[in-house]
Amino acid sequence: EGRHIDVIEMDAASHTGVDDVREIIEAVRYASVSARYKIYIIDEVHMLSKNAFNALLKTLEEPPAHVKFLFATTEVNKVPVTVLSRCQRFDLRRIPAEKLAEHFAHVARAEAVEVEEEALHAIARAAEGSARDGLSILDQAIAHGEGRVSAEQVRDMLGQADRGRVRRLLETLLGGDVTAALAQLDEAHALGIEPGSLIRGLMESLHAVTRAKAGARADLLQSAEERETAADLAVRLSWGSLHRLWQLLLKGLEDVRIAPDPLEAATMALLRLIHAADMPDPSALAAMLAGGIVPTAAPAAPTSTASPGAEARLPADFPALVDAIEKQGKQLLAVQLRDHVGLVSFAPGEIILKPLK
Repeated sequence: EGRHIDVIEMDAASHTGVDDVREIIEAVRYASVSARYKIYIIDEVHMLSKNAFNALLKTLEEPPAHVKFLFATTEVNKVPVTVLSRCQRFDLRRIPAEKLAEHFAHVARAEAVEVEEEALHAIARAAEGSARDGLSILDQAIAHGEGRVSAEQVRDMLGQADRGRVRRLLETLLGGDVTAALAQLDEAHALGIEPGSLIRGLMESLHAVTRAKAGARADLLQSAEERETAADLAVRLSWGSLHRLWQLLLKGLEDVRIAPDPLEAATMALLRLIHAADMPDPSALAAMLAGGIVPTAAPAAPTSTASPGAEARLPADFPALVDAIEKQGKQLLAVQLRDHVGLVSFAPGEIILKPLK
């Protein structure tokens, strides 16, 4: 019940000085009243001042046999090494989403509240591994639902897109249908779905595709349809495409966060995604540009050897090649060549490029 006489808790965020620690140092000399040990819990211990830590250090080096210290912190890197070296460290891990969903279902049954399974999954994902955060969301959903909590209600409350909508949008983007993709984005915005939430949903779906391609175990909270879609896209997309799309979504999420108009930023991010979806990998880039070039392996750089007659179609130098690509309407590809690869050699019949770090 949090009122045992031998358990003393101190919030270091509001008691940061030497005087606060001195009270503990003086009190540890006395034995516990009724418990086996006297327990001192210092929450957010990283907030203690340097002088306070130094004052406590001697007691930590030679603690009385009847005293136990328990330090809690979310930023262990701010705790001095001299203190860490005298402690046993226990890192608390995030709770898996499937376990959180089971726990929230148990709570809902105990509260005699009907909660849809999909709603439990949405809350578990939103909790990001924290039971406390998830219970707060569940409590809010129950208050809004008046005895029954639906998945649609939870998504509306959190400003999230349903996974089916995100899945359809991802397939539209990969299909290169600009008009349909923008229409779906506008529809989601009209329903109150946050642009950032939509981008995060696309990242989750792409992450599921990547895990499927790597042969990893599927998310237990995924539906059979989601697993089937992930497996299908894993076959269609190369590793290079997956990595490129992930980086574009990550950049788009940052743009949405800082942009004056998040919807505009999301629109531009999706357009970049569509135009980059079919962009070749660096190793195949020269082959596509020169028309019939077959990639061959080379140490430290993608190398491509031209087929007969290809050198006659090649511009005089690499800048001329990039200019020609830009004039043909491939502006994004030209930007990639200017900014993301470096030229090793450009000779008749052979282009050698290297990625820029």
